[in-house]
Amino acid sequence: MLPTIEQRLAVELAAKPVQVAAAVALLDEGATVPFIARYRKEATGGLDDIQLRLLEERLRYLRELEDRRAAIVASITEQNKMTPELLGAVMHAEDKTRLEDLYLPYKQKRRTKAQIAIEAGLAPLADDLLADPTLNPEAEAAKYLREAFTNADGGNNPGVADAKAALDGARQILMERFAEDATLLQSLREYVQEHGVVESKVVEGKQEEGEKFADYFDYSEPVAQVPSHRALALLRGRREGMLDVTLRLDTEAEKPKWDAPHNPCESRIAARFGIKSAGRPADKWLCDTARWTWRVKSFMHLETELMGALRERAETDAINVFATNLKALLLAAPAGQRATMGLDPGLRTGVKVAVVDATGKVVDTATIYPHQPRNDWDGALHTLSKLAAKHNVSLISIGNGTASRETDKLAQDLIKMHPEQKLTKIVVSEAGASVYSASEFASRELPDLDVSIRGAVSIARRLQDPLAELVKIDPKSIGVGQYQHDVGQTQLARSLDAVVEDCVNAVGVDVNTASAPLLARVSGLSASVAQSIVSHRDLKGAFTSRAGLRDVPRLGDKTFEQAAGFLRVMGGENPLDASAVHPESYPLVQKILGDIKKDIKAVIGDTGLIKTLNPAKYADDKFGVPTVTDILKELEKPGRDPRPEFTTATFKEGVEEIGDLRPDMILEGVVTNVAAFGAFVDIGVHQDGLVHISALSNTFVKDPHTVVKAGQVVKVKVLEVDPKRKRIALTMRLTDSAPAAGSKPEQRADRNDRRAMGQHEQQKRQQTREPAMGGSMAAAFAKLRG
Repeated sequence: MLPTIEQRLAVELAAKPVQVAAAVALLDEGATVPFIARYRKEATGGLDDIQLRLLEERLRYLRELEDRRAAIVASITEQNKMTPELLGAVMHAEDKTRLEDLYLPYKQKRRTKAQIAIEAGLAPLADDLLADPTLNPEAEAAKYLREAFTNADGGNNPGVADAKAALDGARQILMERFAEDATLLQSLREYVQEHGVVESKVVEGKQEEGEKFADYFDYSEPVAQVPSHRALALLRGRREGMLDVTLRLDTEAEKPKWDAPHNPCESRIAARFGIKSAGRPADKWLCDTARWTWRVKSFMHLETELMGALRERAETDAINVFATNLKALLLAAPAGQRATMGLDPGLRTGVKVAVVDATGKVVDTATIYPHQPRNDWDGALHTLSKLAAKHNVSLISIGNGTASRETDKLAQDLIKMHPEQKLTKIVVSEAGASVYSASEFASRELPDLDVSIRGAVSIARRLQDPLAELVKIDPKSIGVGQYQHDVGQTQLARSLDAVVEDCVNAVGVDVNTASAPLLARVSGLSASVAQSIVSHRDLKGAFTSRAGLRDVPRLGDKTFEQAAGFLRVMGGENPLDASAVHPESYPLVQKILGDIKKDIKAVIGDTGLIKTLNPAKYADDKFGVPTVTDILKELEKPGRDPRPEFTTATFKEGVEEIGDLRPDMILEGVVTNVAAFGAFVDIGVHQDGLVHISALSNTFVKDPHTVVKAGQVVKVKVLEVDPKRKRIALTMRLTDSAPAAGSKPEQRADRNDRRAMGQHEQQKRQQTREPAMGGSMAAAFAKLRG
């Protein structure tokens, strides 16, 4: 028998079975991954959130595998075809592929040509010719002629009209038998995985329409080496009818002739069933049967399966990249509680302005028209100056859409006019802002504001606290993924939701200021309970303690256990309520305080004192050393934020359009997206540039995420600029030199990855195809789409 699910998971996670069993039990009881990772370290032996997420995913797969195994055993048994050997093979199948291979001969399927031939009594002919190739096929076949008849189920059977029909039927029987042999199928699969080549050609007549797939008009690459972004591009091209994408063996660049020697896979089929060319009467017929099996059945089955596996692998990689980028963006440094002015740039429809106070509350709005066609630059500066002075604004947050650089220059002029106000301007990504603006939640949160102004509010708030604002938006609309519409949406949503949950709980949430969408991401809280917390807060006033959460309708003991440690009550009755110490551990804190004879307020933040305490001294059966250690760390820096310090990028003056770029320019920019082949960087010209993986560092880089992350401020040098195709090649190796005109640079993205640069921009446009709205943001997105 196979090891248990817990034993298999333990091997995969390099953990002990008892750790895995404890984690599985907690998950089954409804505990969340953040809660288990933070507050149940003793039970799981310290499994972290990454291990627990993998465990959760694999547990789902293995349980589905066991359910399928049980269904297959039941089906074969019901058919009275189960044997001890088959049962053993089924019970030892380690994955779904092997399980389905074993089940293939017993799977209920449409009435096949082989089944019709068996009904007509041709199985003995097939068996005899396979067992004794010295028999003459035509002579033997003549013994099996039969008139058309009705079978036992009332279906029509054409019978066997002549010797050719008999041999065709016998061949169908053998082909189905060969193709459903599980051991042979696995051998063929392994060979094709190693020697298969993905090939694509442009569909005749689609050259112009499918120009964006030009790099794949005549393309081939070993199936095992196709990176995820190329696989997804190929599959999209096929889905859109622009590309013919096929799989072939590396030994068959040209379509093989029928009388050619057996290829390696046909030879494997022949060898498996003792077929060989020895000049006997039935040898050619049998060799042709092996070839028919490969070309008509086995290869078609494997092509579908392996192309599907390539798609799944590519989707998984793309989803992982998306999740990594999303995490970096959500955990980007917050500017903090400072009055902020949000500018949503636009041309004809004007720049929408929203001022929010330190808590994110909207205190003023306006619309200015500094750009074409009105060109009211001075009037716009006057309005912004009055708003900044009135509300003591310290930050200006500018959306990065249409007219972003022009609006950035406006902000720069404002800063120069009023140095006494000490204003700081930052350009932020506005991806997803229009989704928020037109959402039901935005309508409830900002009911008195026009939908166009809500975008400016979101732009302001996402600078103050990116996490708190971005959780209001569907993660898929935030704009840090590629090919997101091409991947499995259920898996994508599950992965991104897990990232958001982990980020929110890693930072913690102020229960008295958090929005319902933010609270809904807290461990254990559903959307309805989150809304209940907000409603209770609005009705009864701010919470003064975590214990007060128990008065919220539908927030029971289990929910309180899961959520309390991640909710903060700032300035409340108990200083511990503002920390990550769970209420269940408060008695332990009191025990420590009693031992050192200190008050909690005297201990919090006293690093010298806390470092003298030995965690082992306070551990007991309920709270082990890991929990005590965490508590002491939290007392040292209560409610510490894991996010980095806030920094900003400064775009170079005079570089506002792609035409302003020159080779060898050194610029500052912000990483907007990280892909398997490199990183995209916003350098302030309305077009992200690509730093190919080979230009990220002076040392070899296997994964770009180890060097850069979304939201990071970086310095880059311009290598190449192609204004016509809107391509910008950058390097982070500042000693690199731009290639001379007409030459090939030493390090340059290959043509497929440079094509991915264009696909990145298409993806950004897809991500911003959101509900229609008025104002400048709508104009920005319209221009992006155009």
